[in-house]
Amino acid sequence: MRTHDTLPPPAEGEPADGTAGAVPEPGRPADGLCTTLELDARQPLPELTAAVTGACDRAEARADGSVVLLRLPDAPAGTRAWPGAVDIQQINRWERAVRRLERLPALSIAVASGACGGPALDLLLVSDYRIGSPDLRLLAPVNDGHFWPGMAVHRISRQLGAARARQIVLWGDDIDAVRARDLGLIDQLADDTEEAAHTAAVLMGRISDRELAVRRQLLLEAQSLEFDEALGPHLAACDRELRRLAAAAAVAAAEPGDPAGAPGE
Repeated sequence: MRTHDTLPPPAEGEPADGTAGAVPEPGRPADGLCTTLELDARQPLPELTAAVTGACDRAEARADGSVVLLRLPDAPAGTRAWPGAVDIQQINRWERAVRRLERLPALSIAVASGACGGPALDLLLVSDYRIGSPDLRLLAPVNDGHFWPGMAVHRISRQLGAARARQIVLWGDDIDAVRARDLGLIDQLADDTEEAAHTAAVLMGRISDRELAVRRQLLLEAQSLEFDEALGPHLAACDRELRRLAAAAAVAAAEPGDPAGAPGE
């Protein structure tokens, strides 16, 4: 199995030995900007669910500006079939954990390489920003010739549209890195995925907060709500944003040395 064992370049002020940015054990948070989850597709579904749930717990406990980094390394051979010998309760818990990750206030970045299918594909599809290596292949989860009918079908259809999703779901086509980028399933292809992930975490951490979660939810609802149904949530979000901007302006005006806040003017 291919994994990323190298560390992202240290940010200014971090120790060069990587102690502040060390890759944690699966499900454990990284120090600094990221809560990191490195997926091991060989694990049983209950363990995968627990790992995602644990990452969500830690991300929700962190302050605004944090990022969830999902490392999706090359899956071992023979993992195309998904999800294996499980029951529907375990599937339900997995889908709910993935949905919780999708709705976190923290921004999520996925880094995928090699074969990406099954649980890795589920996590990729709910990530806000997706980085892929040139050898990336998105594998349809197929059992006895049939695409697994989990929520990946729903997300692929919403993200690509019914026509393109039909080609993938009905025929189980693999998707190489270039096609994945062209379809919008991957945002960036990078030879050095570690550098790309570090840069994305630094830049996107600045917008990772609960306001981001509001806008993400509006995007998710846009394809299922009619205009009149969507108007209320959008107006509520606009009102929230106006209040936030007014509060920020008031704080800026009250800062010492600000001409706008000087007495006698």
